Amino acid sequence: MQKESQRLLVAAGGNLPLRGDPPEKTILQAFHLLETRGLRGLVVSRFYHTPCFPAGAGPDYVNAAFAACVPPEVTPSEILAMLHEVEAELGRTRDTRWGMRTLDLDLIACDDLVLPDAATQDDWRSLPAETQRIAAPDRLILPHPRMQDRAFVLVPLADVAPDWCHPRLNLTVAQMLAALSTQDRDEVLPLSV
Repeated sequence: MQKESQRLLVAAGGNLPLRGDPPEKTILQAFHLLETRGLRGLVVSRFYHTPCFPAGAGPDYVNAAFAACVPPEVTPSEILAMLHEVEAELGRTRDTRWGMRTLDLDLIACDDLVLPDAATQDDWRSLPAETQRIAAPDRLILPHPRMQDRAFVLVPLADVAPDWCHPRLNLTVAQMLAALSTQDRDEVLPLSV
C-alpha cells in the first residue's frame, strides 16, 4: 500500500530585511508561497531570535521551523528545488556560504529517508568543525548532517516535531535538543512580536 503523503521538516531563517520588512515577515511569506506550491498541513513553530553565526558576521537571525506534507511522488530533490525557488523569489542570493540572507530554507528531513545512503550521511554528519566551514556536499544529504548540532534548528523543530526520530542516530528531536549544552539552547530565544 502506497503512503498518501510524506512528511517534511524544514528549518527557516533570515537576518536581512526584504523591502523594509523584518525577517519574520519574509519567513511568513515563504510559508504562504510554499502552500501555493503544494505543501499541505503546514505546522509552524514559534519564531526565535538567534545570534549570528559566526559571531559578529552580521545581524542576528530570526529562526523558525515547519512540518508539512507533500504527495509521495514528489522527490526530495524536487522539494529542495521548490525551497530554493521560494528563497530566490524572496531575495535570497547564494554569494557566500553561511553569509547574511533574507531567507534560508533548509530541508532537514523527509520522513525517515537517508540520502544518498547511510555511509555518506554518516560521513557528512561526523565531519570535524573546521572541515564543515570549507566543505559543502555536491548532493542532497538527508537528514541534514548538522541538525543535531544546531540549537537554532532543534529549538524550533521541537515545537512542531519533538517526536520525529533521526533514522541514523535513533534519537528524537527532543532528545537531540536535550543533548546540546545549556548555553547553546539558551541562545535561542522566543521572538517578541
